[in-house]
Amino acid sequence: MAKLKINKLVVIGVGLIGGSFALALKRARAVKLVVGVGRTQANLAAALDLGVIDEATHDPALAVEGADLVLLAMPVGQMPAVMRRIAPHLAPETVVTDAGSTKRDVIAYARRHLAGCLAGFVPAHPISGTEKSGAAAAFPDLYKGRNVILAPLKETAPAATRLVRSAWQLCGARVLRLDATEHDSIFAAVSHLPHVVSYALVNALARRRNARQLFGFSAGGLRDTVRIAGSSPEMWTDICIANRDLLLQSLSDYEDELARTRKAIARGDAAQLKRLFEAARSAREKWLVKTR
Repeated sequence: MAKLKINKLVVIGVGLIGGSFALALKRARAVKLVVGVGRTQANLAAALDLGVIDEATHDPALAVEGADLVLLAMPVGQMPAVMRRIAPHLAPETVVTDAGSTKRDVIAYARRHLAGCLAGFVPAHPISGTEKSGAAAAFPDLYKGRNVILAPLKETAPAATRLVRSAWQLCGARVLRLDATEHDSIFAAVSHLPHVVSYALVNALARRRNARQLFGFSAGGLRDTVRIAGSSPEMWTDICIANRDLLLQSLSDYEDELARTRKAIARGDAAQLKRLFEAARSAREKWLVKTR
């Protein structure tokens, strides 16, 4: 891989995802200047103090002028407005990518608002994160050994794809390609559904009269199960709405499995319940072996 040199990187949405991308590229000495764009002064100030970015602004149009690479790292619901704002200010050679957890909607937004810049647009999704958010949560090893999905358009220039692939590889990521619909179907099941389940479980317990007592006696099992309920509500609201058709299919499958489990419990059918639990444990172990 040729030495990557980005003179100006613009990160719109300087949180865990965008901030970690900037820090990883800085550590790799692949970027000269990082400009951060955000809505809150406090988060931008933290990003500057921590060395995540070198300059800050609230104006994405001003930021992208003369940029080599622009990362859209805000919640997907904010992307249409930002794309409209930056489109007239993008240079022909500027490459734009995103970090959204859904791809069909982001591509539709780009076709509508970046119509003249599609050769430089590379849809992407880094499969990494924590339940924390904001610039203070960013760290350069977030993407080390993690997958990043690219979903280039037919209009996307090969050079733009190569630049984005190289950037993620310098972050330590494994870069793969998927069709946008296939991507959204997969992540509806393995990412979006678990977040919905985690939020719902916390709410189910919090609404009970003895919620304080329940949480007081909780231990590792509940903490492990609901860890991701600490994720950004704004971001996950946008994701669920954007991918609702495929997410609803995954929710239906999950409800069917819950119904089978409930029926076994209601009948006192220990043999069936044990079979269900053993099948789940076996599937989990096979999955973990493959990911080691």
